[in-house]
Amino acid sequence: MPNEKITAGKGGERYVPYEERTGNESVVYFTRDLSEAGLRKVYEKVNGMMKGKVAVKLHTGEQHGPNIIPRNWVKELIESEPELKDASIVETNTYYEGDRYTTEQHLETIKVNGWTFCPVDIMDAEGTVKLPIKGGKWMKEMCHGKTMVDYDSMLVLTHFKGHTMGGFGGSNKNIGIGCADGRIGKKWIHAREGEDMWSIDMEELMERITESTKATIDFFGKNITYVNVMRNMSVSCDCEGIHAMPVVTPNVGILASTDILAVDQACVDLIYAMRPDENHDMVERIETRHGHRQLSYMKEMGMGNNRYILIDLDNDEKHIDQKTAVADLKPFVKGE
Repeated sequence: MPNEKITAGKGGERYVPYEERTGNESVVYFTRDLSEAGLRKVYEKVNGMMKGKVAVKLHTGEQHGPNIIPRNWVKELIESEPELKDASIVETNTYYEGDRYTTEQHLETIKVNGWTFCPVDIMDAEGTVKLPIKGGKWMKEMCHGKTMVDYDSMLVLTHFKGHTMGGFGGSNKNIGIGCADGRIGKKWIHAREGEDMWSIDMEELMERITESTKATIDFFGKNITYVNVMRNMSVSCDCEGIHAMPVVTPNVGILASTDILAVDQACVDLIYAMRPDENHDMVERIETRHGHRQLSYMKEMGMGNNRYILIDLDNDEKHIDQKTAVADLKPFVKGE
């Protein structure tokens, strides 16, 4: 992993409260049930457009990583849902040298971490494909793993956590980095032409990740959906494996939406709704890395809404008004 690069802020270090948000509201589903059953419950609320050949974009992690989504949850989901019976887990090789740098290393890590119950497609194993970024200011196209375009639908199944460079890793980071190929696309995100591997400053990095994501979601159109699992949330990404920082943030639950911005915003709101002793490390990680720029740039790029109605699946699908988000979300957090 790279040395941490932190630069002066342009807004991405600041949490935006509800009263400063504008626009329409999307629907986000929520359960506290961190189990196979909970995962199926939220997924089934957002699976309406999962059709044809389905890619499950999952961060499979470095070898023996302690915090990745439990394999049995994913196995149960894929084997139980009819539209997922022929699905493949999809990944791309990494930009940094580690357990997933080459396809051979990556496939071995897949076996070590137990992702052996369904096909796993390393999408850039045999080449790349370039897709347009509509409205991008840094890039006009993104280089993806070649086989991504062979799929009709994508389930973005994300372990929500912190991230060394992105501040937090939600659905945006999962596909923005995770669908870009390891040699070209990830380099475009992290470095300017002719500069060092990790030369992009924080605000621009958040924007480049988001532009990469937009290429993917534009390709799939309505046939893409998002599930974020808020469990075992270290400030470290699963790409740090056994070297991840200890988990100090309480477990929360699972959220799902067909709106990528709404689901990532809701997860960030849940972090900010915690007590200071519970969220200090995660908030510090998000703000020092300017992670909020992921959210504001998704808004600017027309990728979704940062206002939403949260539907509590554990309480008769009670609707929670985002206008009172912090007060209403606090009771959901373990320890309140």
